[in-house]
Amino acid sequence: MPRSTPSILPRLARLLSGLGDNIRKARLRRAHSLETIAERAGITRKTLYRVERGDPAVALGIYARVLQALRLENDIALVAADDVLGRKLQDLNLEPRSRAPRRKVSAVADAAQADSNPPVKREKL
Repeated sequence: MPRSTPSILPRLARLLSGLGDNIRKARLRRAHSLETIAERAGITRKTLYRVERGDPAVALGIYARVLQALRLENDIALVAADDVLGRKLQDLNLEPRSRAPRRKVSAVADAAQADSNPPVKREKL
């Protein structure tokens, strides 16, 4: 039974493709062959080819091993390092909220108010 590729949004597919392209360019700049990096990462040439294409079915650990083989493992620390949306959401929750003043509600207070304001009786015409 063949594996099914997980479905992802087109934007994420483009980002993964860009990541694969960056990995490929890093390998070529270092003048390493597919075989050399695949051997160092402990994967097959076919898997490395899939990484360089940005295949979403390749495990994140494989991407990390390829980056390590290229001596780019510190770049993993940059993933999600600048969480702009998360900081904005956190800042919204940090602002003090103004509260309405609390009312004293008790049976004694209700009874005292009822005694001071007797109901008005209307006369019939």
